[in-house]
Amino acid sequence: MDDQGCPRCKTTKYRNPSLKLMLNICGHTLCENCVEMLFVRGSGNCVQCDTPLRKSNFRVQLFEDPAIDKEVDIRKKVLKIYNKRDFDFPSLKEYNDYLERVEDVVFNLANNIDVENTKLKMEQYQRDNRDTIQRNKVKLTREQEELEELLLLEQQGKEQRRLDVLQEEQRQLHAKRKNKQALLDELEHSQLPATILLAQHKGRAAQLETEIEKQKQAVKPATLFSTGVRLGQTVSLQAIPRTEEVLYLYKALHIATNGPPVPDLEQLNRHGYLNHVRAAMPQDTAGGYTSALACYRAIQDAFSGLFPLKD
Repeated sequence: MDDQGCPRCKTTKYRNPSLKLMLNICGHTLCENCVEMLFVRGSGNCVQCDTPLRKSNFRVQLFEDPAIDKEVDIRKKVLKIYNKRDFDFPSLKEYNDYLERVEDVVFNLANNIDVENTKLKMEQYQRDNRDTIQRNKVKLTREQEELEELLLLEQQGKEQRRLDVLQEEQRQLHAKRKNKQALLDELEHSQLPATILLAQHKGRAAQLETEIEKQKQAVKPATLFSTGVRLGQTVSLQAIPRTEEVLYLYKALHIATNGPPVPDLEQLNRHGYLNHVRAAMPQDTAGGYTSALACYRAIQDAFSGLFPLKD
């Protein structure tokens, strides 16, 4: 947090946690007070790189590293021009090459590498692909509108469910109060003993609680979430049918070394191949590793190809 501060007034977020840092196209930061003071006329130069700036282009810094804010802003602008999709290319390789060119443009602009030539290439690309850019922009706008519509429908459905729950709670509370008032009226006017009236009231209260519990457990109609997942659908709790499969039978791998026969794993220790090999530690053997495996592989490589193949 000490590093986050205004280069002009030297105020940091450590001393002033409410400090608001602003960022412009050059990627250098200034606090909000310095922006108001230096750009009172609407334009001026950056304190650090002397780049001509406009006050209206300053925006709040979102990340601790201003370079990230700069790259995010540049990427948004570049992708408005380079907005082709995979279906615009005849092959996946051409689409991947196109994405690499886009990343090169973003990298150059974000790191101030060959900026003039990069901007000229962007302008040339925009002129050559004006129709495609406009068509994809309209298509992207339509997709965003559909997504926003789905999110709005989901929000409306959530709000309606919340209102339904509140209404149901109010109705249940009203029913309980009505039942309690009925008990008081019976105790006041009825000739029956209070014990009988209380027993009847308990029975009605238990029946009311049962009905309320049934209503809570009732399955509501399924609604479609914006991702396509259906909500509210009943879930089957039956056991998954068991599938009988044949157990895997391990067969040792045979490698033709075209040379002398290689000692097997049991013979390695007996013939002294493991005398100078570090013994495997417990953490090594946890995954099934043994020191004999590494030695066996080295011997296979050494024995391989010692004898030429016979025609």
